[in-house]
Amino acid sequence: MTANRKALVLCSGGVDSTTLLAQAVVKYGAENVYALSISYGQKHGREIGAARAVAAHYGVQQRFLDLGAIFADSACSLLAHSDAAVPAGTYAEQQAEGGEGAPVSTYVPFRNGLFLSSAASMALSLGCEVVLYGAHHDDVAGNAYPDCSMEFVGAMNRAIVEGTGGELTLEAPFVALAKADIVREGLALGVPYELTWSCYEGGEVPCGVCATCLDRAAAFAANGVDDPALATGITRG
Repeated sequence: MTANRKALVLCSGGVDSTTLLAQAVVKYGAENVYALSISYGQKHGREIGAARAVAAHYGVQQRFLDLGAIFADSACSLLAHSDAAVPAGTYAEQQAEGGEGAPVSTYVPFRNGLFLSSAASMALSLGCEVVLYGAHHDDVAGNAYPDCSMEFVGAMNRAIVEGTGGELTLEAPFVALAKADIVREGLALGVPYELTWSCYEGGEVPCGVCATCLDRAAAFAANGVDDPALATGITRG
């Protein structure tokens, strides 16, 4: 455990950020970890409900922000005001239709840049030395989410270090890993994946056909286990 250091973890309530939160608790101690969960005008509250459950499980302090107004003019299919349907199929299938190199319709414009900037401000106020971000390699494939790339993380870290006089850094330990690798790490740590929510839809149970549901299913299958959230039938509100 790293004594007397504090960390802020961006916590969406999904597989990646929950695994990252578990790692942070092991490294820093629950009393030194903050979870930041951000609303961005999404179509449902399942993510925030899951984030609350995860933070409570680990006994960390949690903070919330609502940045939805910033995306009021976006047509992203994840947003409540958008008439666009969340597409079915993998990111690769979506990009085969829309053209590789362009973000998918579930890309919220520069969302992660905004989240990380906000997290940096809050982390400084809380006396933290590091912001932890759960971006992973699968989200970068074909440039589906350009604000998840290693290049983006490096640029944001440089901005945060420069803008805070070296008091704060950004770390994204999963940025070169596949989701299956993250699940493998989480299973070893006993992460309560039954508490998490990944689906882009807000139904009683995950839709099973959106890209993030498909990615999640493949990650658990690659580790030879059933998704605990499906096995227990737990839903989030």
